[in-house]
Amino acid sequence: MDFFQRQYPMTSVTQQQIIDLTTQLNRYAREYYTQDAPSVPDAEYDRLFRQLQAWEAQYPQWVQPDSPTQRVGGEVLSGFGSVTHQVPMLSLNNAFSPKSEQGAFNHAEMYAFDERIHQALRQTPLYTAEPKFDGLAISLRYEQGVLIQAATRGDGATGEDVTQNARTIRAIPLRLHGDSVPDLLEVRGEVLMLKSDFADLNRRQLAAEQKPFVNPRNAAAGSLRQLDAKITAKRRLYFFAYAIALLDDTFTPASHDDELALLACWGFAIPPENTLCRRADMAQVLTFYEHMHSIRASLPFEIDGVVVKVNDLTQQRQLGFVSRAPRFAIAHKFPAEEALTQVEAIDVQVGRTGAITPVARLKPVFVGGVTVTNATLHNEGEARRKDVRVGDTVVVRRAGDVIPEVVSVVLAKRPMIAAAQSGMLNLFDDAVAQQSQYQPFELPAHCPVCGHEIECEEGEAVARCSGGMLCQAQRAQALIHFSSRKAMDIDGLGQRQIELLVSQNRVRHFADVYRLTLADLQAMKYEADTADNDNNRLPENIADVSDKNEISAPSKNNVLITSGNNIDTAQPTKWAENILNGIAVARIRPLHRFLYALGIRHVGERTAKQLAQAFGDLATVSAATEPVLACLPDIGGVVAHSVAHFFRQPEQAAQVEELLAAGVVPETESKRFNLSGFIQPARWLSRLPNIKLSEIRAQALWDLVGGKGEALLTDTALPQEWQQWRNQAVNQTILRETLVFLSQIEPLLQTQPAPAAEQNNTLVGKTFVLTGSLPNWSRDEAQQHIEAVGGKVSGSVSKKTDYVVAGVAAGSKLAKAEHLGVAVIDEEELRQLLKVM
Repeated sequence: MDFFQRQYPMTSVTQQQIIDLTTQLNRYAREYYTQDAPSVPDAEYDRLFRQLQAWEAQYPQWVQPDSPTQRVGGEVLSGFGSVTHQVPMLSLNNAFSPKSEQGAFNHAEMYAFDERIHQALRQTPLYTAEPKFDGLAISLRYEQGVLIQAATRGDGATGEDVTQNARTIRAIPLRLHGDSVPDLLEVRGEVLMLKSDFADLNRRQLAAEQKPFVNPRNAAAGSLRQLDAKITAKRRLYFFAYAIALLDDTFTPASHDDELALLACWGFAIPPENTLCRRADMAQVLTFYEHMHSIRASLPFEIDGVVVKVNDLTQQRQLGFVSRAPRFAIAHKFPAEEALTQVEAIDVQVGRTGAITPVARLKPVFVGGVTVTNATLHNEGEARRKDVRVGDTVVVRRAGDVIPEVVSVVLAKRPMIAAAQSGMLNLFDDAVAQQSQYQPFELPAHCPVCGHEIECEEGEAVARCSGGMLCQAQRAQALIHFSSRKAMDIDGLGQRQIELLVSQNRVRHFADVYRLTLADLQAMKYEADTADNDNNRLPENIADVSDKNEISAPSKNNVLITSGNNIDTAQPTKWAENILNGIAVARIRPLHRFLYALGIRHVGERTAKQLAQAFGDLATVSAATEPVLACLPDIGGVVAHSVAHFFRQPEQAAQVEELLAAGVVPETESKRFNLSGFIQPARWLSRLPNIKLSEIRAQALWDLVGGKGEALLTDTALPQEWQQWRNQAVNQTILRETLVFLSQIEPLLQTQPAPAAEQNNTLVGKTFVLTGSLPNWSRDEAQQHIEAVGGKVSGSVSKKTDYVVAGVAAGSKLAKAEHLGVAVIDEEELRQLLKVM
């Protein structure tokens, strides 16, 4: 039995437990890799990941297609172009060395790794060990010695194109140094922010009354992924190269040491010499690990462990890869650090997406090299599971050296009072009974920021504020989504401008965007520049964006000119005029994009298109009731409730009316499928809330009233269960609204679908997956053509997929399609299917 099996012995587990844990880990991965806003510490993710590995090893037949053990990272953000990695950017498996109470490390996992290497190679290997940087991994591609592309890891197969931002980082050479450079080179490395630069950045943030960054990793990730490269240029980022992914045949390094030496010769910063352990055996590696752990606080950058690699490249190739990681390397992570402190209060924070997080306010305690005053409790369920209360003494861990969390409560130290003192008597025990001085934590019913209801849907751990754009905490994120390319597509209005408009309280509702004037935008910029104390000055980090030694004077076209407290009317306004032009153009958009832009919970692009193509116009969509919405294909009860609830909230309905009054026009769309085939009496009756009716029982009920809907409201001869349900006011209201709505859309039910869907009815409902680059169509164009004939486009391949459309550099989706026997076609064959030439 190996170490892993000893740590996670065989246990009874259900298929649903594996599905639930897979879903949970994928959510955490999206928060970490895609949103740069992790909700759980690395240590908790690692623990759950290893639990899933153990369960999957025990029940391999239940491994899910989207299991994080089968893949890497998160999804590509829509704001950047996508890059397909020629060599996938895999992550590393982790090893841990927990500390005993006496402070000694337990290196059993590393000895197990060393044993596996010995058995596979049948000889003694030499290792290199280097710091595991806590930043953002990127890949740099050079051709003829010139940087042509920079991409993030993304999901390992496809990343984000951040070339323009990478060019602003001084540690990344724009041209390789030296007389002899390769024709082709792809370098892997880490973008990070040095501790001193992080401190400077946060001082500037506070001086500008802006929120400071939590840690250097988030600051680095957020800076690199700015849509405006000028913002990246103003923040000092650093880059360390640590591997070569592609190299032409001119150079043939024999070892990882040789790779690092070549990278240094070509002008890259490699891990500092005092943080490298070269050509060592495992005993030397472990000594080095303990040394690095002891000096980590004094290093100029953050690290969370040591990366150990087999040094010889031939041996690396011999060892190969598992599905998500190389066998020849491992991330030897540092143990989390813990301390005791006391909970002084428990507050709730509202995130940019409305997520409600309980936060323990602590007596200051020094943990993991910093003084901690707050610790996350993750969500209400976790807070109640751990039973954290005000006054408790708790174990705090700076897990993964990122987010402090409360690990557990020291119950022996909980403040107690005598039961008699609280008016309670113990009739069964002579001893004086005691009870806790403080009550268990309960989530408030309303958002502390905006006062809207806090909702937690069944099966979800995270509660959310329902205010959306009406909540100050969510306003910027809601407006960024509203303005995005696939929503209202407001050209020129970027994230920075939106955040300024919101923070300066110039935009509180969506409609406010369409009321902006030139003077508003000038005043916005003036106030921001004044707050930054940056008027008439060179950019603070101008050297970061210049390849030359000389610095030129700023151009009048790029500097806001002010005179006292007045805005100079002669200042250039082209930037503001561009924004206003973009806003003007974005007044008219197709209905589905308008619905998507509103940010209705659970309504993505596909659902928005379903609603638009089912009902055609905004008035009909907004009047649709929950049971009718739930009849539509691919729209379940949760989505139906979310849509109906949104349009019945007075504040949300008022926002929509304001948009229409501001001149926004959601264009009517053509009907794409036969509504009457979906909205049958038995179907909508069976989808009424708060009552369980099968379609068979619903049809019987409809037959009892002779197909006269009004009788459902009044007939006293109907089953008692039905009468009890309809006698409740909320149920009677939704039934009445549904009957009225159905009478209003009677002509729509009789209308035939648009001809486009009928021309190719064999493709209606068929599921397509797009992978790789198509020769003539972008993915968006291909998706539009497929949906125009009633087809659907999915992001993942399954047995239910009808066609996989494969282009150049098709990746794992193509392989999975071939494995499952799904039909694979190219663009030409797709055009023939769609009858589009």
